[in-house]
Amino acid sequence: MDITFKDLIKLWGTLDNQKEIDLDLPIGRISTDSRTIEKGDFFVPLVGNKFDAHDYLDMAFDLGIQAAVVSEKYNGLVPIGLPHWVVPDTLYAYQQIALLHRRNLNLPVVAVTGSVGKTTTRELIRAILSPLGEIVSSRGNENNDIGVPKTLLSGSETDAAFVLEMGMRGFGQITRLSRVAEPDIAVITNVGQAHIGILGSRENIAKAKSEITSYLSPDGVVIIPFGDYILEKALLEKWSGRIVRVEIEGFSLNWLDCNNEHFAFQDIEPDYISQIDMQNNFILFEGRKFKLPLEGRHNAMNFLLALTVATELGLSIKKLDQLKINMPIGRNRLVDCGQYLVLDETYNASPESVIASLELLVSKPGRHFAVLGTMLELGSESILLHQKVLKKAIELGLTGIVFVSCGEESNIIKKTIKELPNHDVVSNPKDAAMSLLPWLSPGDNILIKGSRKLELEKVLPYLQK
Repeated sequence: MDITFKDLIKLWGTLDNQKEIDLDLPIGRISTDSRTIEKGDFFVPLVGNKFDAHDYLDMAFDLGIQAAVVSEKYNGLVPIGLPHWVVPDTLYAYQQIALLHRRNLNLPVVAVTGSVGKTTTRELIRAILSPLGEIVSSRGNENNDIGVPKTLLSGSETDAAFVLEMGMRGFGQITRLSRVAEPDIAVITNVGQAHIGILGSRENIAKAKSEITSYLSPDGVVIIPFGDYILEKALLEKWSGRIVRVEIEGFSLNWLDCNNEHFAFQDIEPDYISQIDMQNNFILFEGRKFKLPLEGRHNAMNFLLALTVATELGLSIKKLDQLKINMPIGRNRLVDCGQYLVLDETYNASPESVIASLELLVSKPGRHFAVLGTMLELGSESILLHQKVLKKAIELGLTGIVFVSCGEESNIIKKTIKELPNHDVVSNPKDAAMSLLPWLSPGDNILIKGSRKLELEKVLPYLQK
């Protein structure tokens, strides 16, 4: 860590209990977790709904931290002799340190958001950029106010770039993440229905996603799929810099037949147009043919976004056949259960992602079944969106659906799926497996997908037996 005590004095003013510290020395490793503190660390005690790390200041001091930052709202005693700053908000202070570190390193920063495909696109970008050197990327769910600065602080001068995922559940959240990261390239994968129960409309979701441009470099660029005019309108209100639009011929973003007025944007054209051959699993980009590293048309679009990021960074893209994609459990995962092939998409679900997964499911030879679960945070649109998704499943010709319900939509879902040869609505993963198993025969394909709360990964062990 190259940040010095002098750097933080410029941010926060006088250092209390300064003692005989050499202010030109580095502040040490940044720690927010009292369980992993090492001697010489700089401690940032964060405050959550159910915890306050200030309670561990004494322990941290005993372990040898050289300094800390403390909230002005903390009512306890700071250990005597501990050099520290008092600030209004330790989380904001943590983000300030991360931004200072990001500026000192001056590495390219790519930020990724969107309703669907954030993590997949992030991992594809990381893999494609790997020829540049070590790419520091968000891990797991570290896409929030704590995770983004944590990722930035993990970078060093030996690294080549950052790829940061940015999530949100309301207005203002991505603005804060953009502020701490100051990205050079922003990617918005799409604007779907996820969190519509919180934000109220796709228009509001587009505005929230467009916050990624709040602190985007004036010379930077936003990369988006061509044809989402709700997103175009939101960006027009927020961003005056470059926008690069990408398109796959024959690929529609409008999975749910949502209203997407475009009369005001008829003069806009895509900057990159690609073609895909799903049968042979390749994409044509800028005259070159690339093997698709992940199955599904939706993943082809994610790959196209990643290829465009690499092009914008000036990376020569030639051979990408050996990409190493590190997808988290429950995303884009094919599981061979012996007699059955399972598409494990248990991590989470939104209307668009479920439809994309269903389309991938039916591309497999054999019969097709799905264990689906309630999609949460859809608000007043919930029943309508569940019906649209299930009608799409019927249209695609599924042989059977077990639906795990944790909401009021059970009766509507029963009526919607009753025309399938096999159908059931249950309340938990075990009952879902018990309903599904008698229907199955060797060679069948099964999709498992639902909101995180339902823990549908618990269905898998029954299929693996």
